[in-house]
Amino acid sequence: MSDEYDPKSSQSLFGLIGQLPGLLVALLKAELAQLTSQLKAKAINAGIGIGMFLGAAVLLFFLMEALVIAAVFALALVFPGWLAALLTAAGLLIIAGILGLIGILRFKKVTPIVPAETTASVKEDINAIKGMGKYDH
Repeated sequence: MSDEYDPKSSQSLFGLIGQLPGLLVALLKAELAQLTSQLKAKAINAGIGIGMFLGAAVLLFFLMEALVIAAVFALALVFPGWLAALLTAAGLLIIAGILGLIGILRFKKVTPIVPAETTASVKEDINAIKGMGKYDH
């Protein structure tokens, strides 16, 4: 029977206390590794969101004149000039709105900035050190 208590196989109190600093250092390293991986993922999403907003701004700023003039002239062949200008402006507004919505959706992945998984894990570790809650043996 391997489930029986064998006092010779258990460690002394001093041996267990001697292992405590190493275990705490390993725990802190693991928590910091988890924190950095979560913050990197959030930073990547924030960067992509900022890039989308910048893409929308560049499109609206640098390409506005050329697109508006070309679209108005092209549509003026079929529609009256005022309607051609209005349709061109509506198309540009739709493109800017789509890019803006993509940027907003990427930013929603970033919030909240506090990494919830790491916070919960640290709370579990503190409770385990205090002797409360669930923890691995």
